[in-house]
Amino acid sequence: MPDQKVGVLGASSLVGGYLLAQLEEMGWGAVAFSREKRVENQGGAVDWRQLAAPGTIGTDIASTISHWICVAPIWVLPDYFSLIEASGARRVVALSSTSRFTKVGSGDTAENAIAAKLIDAEARVQAWAEGRGIEWVVLRPTLIYGQGRDKNISEMARFIRRFGFFPLLGSAQGLRQPIHAEDVAAACVAALQTPGAANRAYNLSGGETLAYREMVARVFAALGRPARLVTVPLWAFRLAVAVLRRLPRYRHWSAAMAERMNRDLVFDHAEAARDFGFKPRGFALVAEDLPR
Repeated sequence: MPDQKVGVLGASSLVGGYLLAQLEEMGWGAVAFSREKRVENQGGAVDWRQLAAPGTIGTDIASTISHWICVAPIWVLPDYFSLIEASGARRVVALSSTSRFTKVGSGDTAENAIAAKLIDAEARVQAWAEGRGIEWVVLRPTLIYGQGRDKNISEMARFIRRFGFFPLLGSAQGLRQPIHAEDVAAACVAALQTPGAANRAYNLSGGETLAYREMVARVFAALGRPARLVTVPLWAFRLAVAVLRRLPRYRHWSAAMAERMNRDLVFDHAEAARDFGFKPRGFALVAEDLPR
């Protein structure tokens, strides 16, 4: 079991917000590290501390923090190995992504780079932890959504609100398993305290598998709009993406995203269910999951 406090990297992220709330509910609290200086809430359960430069300890570790959760991108974690070591860490849970599998061999250079960074970071975390006798757990969620802050479902919703339709490549029958950020946070907490999860990596998928086309249709339904799904040829997608990427909102879009609409990106979370009781919800969008 963790000590009273749990060290958290990435606490201001989408998953981080849910994580802090769950830790508080369980009575553990958190020592949350942020690059920005945060104002302390008197009597609050979260002890905010400002991170020093990567590769340095900097922040005063007043007491042992035996358990850590990193919900920042996993490639950030090696920058703070020295900080975690200085705290007397015994277990670290780190959030990676199934993109390490799905974006390998992508036609988009940036996507290939992301997959490579995930693969490299996972290997570095494992080697570092094992070299220092620290237990590690790597969690790889699929398509995360929630609070209108994600870059998946929320971007679909914004596009639909702005243009009134959503473009699809072909039949768009590739299978997806959206996972709510709150369920990802719950998996982090469960993995943190389960002895049998030590030194393992787990895929985390949502509680429902559905076609890409159906996923988009449910976003329309949650917005209270009729589903206007427009089939677009690949050449038109490439042209549209080239134009849209000039806008900051869509600069991360690529034709490779369209090509994956007809690929199954499905992962089994049976091991996570068996080892630490992972039980995600189905894909049921509510108002709080949509951007304001």
